[in-house]
Amino acid sequence: MSKGTKLSLDIGSSWSDGWSLETQTKPKIAVIEEPSKHALVMQKEKRKGKMVSLVGPFYLSDEEAQKTLTLLKKRLACGGAYKEGWMEFQGDIGVKLREALEILSFRFKKPK
Repeated sequence: MSKGTKLSLDIGSSWSDGWSLETQTKPKIAVIEEPSKHALVMQKEKRKGKMVSLVGPFYLSDEEAQKTLTLLKKRLACGGAYKEGWMEFQGDIGVKLREALEILSFRFKKPK
């Protein structure tokens, strides 16, 4: 564009044509399952140069998930968080995390 020319943002539609602004909300977990019916997946990520171990998806109530998270953090001596059905733990602790969850009777998906 040349200097001094303004960009027109009118593309041909208006709010009166039936357009509306919708906000998407994330659905809450509707089905709460017992630990033996879970099929968890382990993942590793690097965040800000440090390893993070992810495990999930969990189908637990928020209260039960927080109790499980607190128990695991104490047992594994690491920090962690529960976000959107996934538990995040600081460090590369996949083997110890899997053993701790199996003691609590959680199951994992079989690797391909």
